[in-house]
Amino acid sequence: MPTLADQADPPLADSYRALLRAGNGIAPAPATESLAVLEQDLPMIDLSRLSSGDAKEREACAEAMARAASEWGFFQVTGHGVGRALLEEMRREQARLFRLPFDAKEKAGLLNGSYRWGNPTATSLRQLSWSEAFHVPLASISGEDCDYGKLCSLRGVMQEVADAMSRVADTVAGALAESLGHRPGGPTAFPAGCDGTTCFLRLNRYPACPFAPETFGLVPHTDSDFLTILCQDHVGGLQLMKDSRWVAVKPRADALIVNIGDLFQAWSNNRYKSVEHKVVANSKAERFSVAYFLCPSNDSLVGTCGEPSPYYPFTFGEYRRKVQDDVKRTGKKIGLPNFLKLSTVDGQK
Repeated sequence: MPTLADQADPPLADSYRALLRAGNGIAPAPATESLAVLEQDLPMIDLSRLSSGDAKEREACAEAMARAASEWGFFQVTGHGVGRALLEEMRREQARLFRLPFDAKEKAGLLNGSYRWGNPTATSLRQLSWSEAFHVPLASISGEDCDYGKLCSLRGVMQEVADAMSRVADTVAGALAESLGHRPGGPTAFPAGCDGTTCFLRLNRYPACPFAPETFGLVPHTDSDFLTILCQDHVGGLQLMKDSRWVAVKPRADALIVNIGDLFQAWSNNRYKSVEHKVVANSKAERFSVAYFLCPSNDSLVGTCGEPSPYYPFTFGEYRRKVQDDVKRTGKKIGLPNFLKLSTVDGQK
């Protein structure tokens, strides 16, 4: 019988059984609760229209993007310039990486010690994520201290994907900021403090889950960044909250998914929405995705598109620390409500 050191999958089943016992053997309620989940296409934006020679075409594209960011917090983009062949190569490299023995993936030096699995702070099955990931700082991808083991070609592919997704993120963020009055080429860049050393690339794998249907591959959450660019495979499983119901995102091979993060919601004075989303594990097939997170430096003020802002000034580092503290203390993220001005909170009562 193979030992844990020989197995590729992390010990998610052991965590599941332990949490099930701690809950007196009661499995969690289905992740979809009592309402059927609808599968829908997200708003679709052709980014190539932003480079059109027609000013009206560019304006219409930016307006459609801003509308999707306000109404959905999510949208899909085509014409993004990230080659299909490159994304397929990334998928193959991910498969090779995640098929390494669990012991090797946990090794401190591999990809700068960025491996994680499940949820170490989970106290119930509703807090367990049936997944594993490498959450890699962009600054470390080409660093000498970033160990790739025998995966010699992984570094180059990751760097190429990160560069390509960075261009998409900068294009989308710039257009959305301009829609709220930010002047491109002005004295302050947007987002302030974001560059190739501050962002992250996350490689995700969601193993097939043999337990209760609708087990979370990734628990419901919002993203603690400005913007996320996601490439998911054909398996699906991503769901987002729309009009108080969960909506399943229909995979589309030629599109990347964009979602607004908490920092963009704060900067936009709540005009753009950072929407709760989750991944539901599949009982038969594993799922892969790669995500690019547009993040500023820890000491960067998030700022605002204009006063009055409903939020106190805060840095990205302060926001991250508060999220981590809340998760340790309560088991869940609270996020932006922690930074609302008292007058705003009183007005919402």
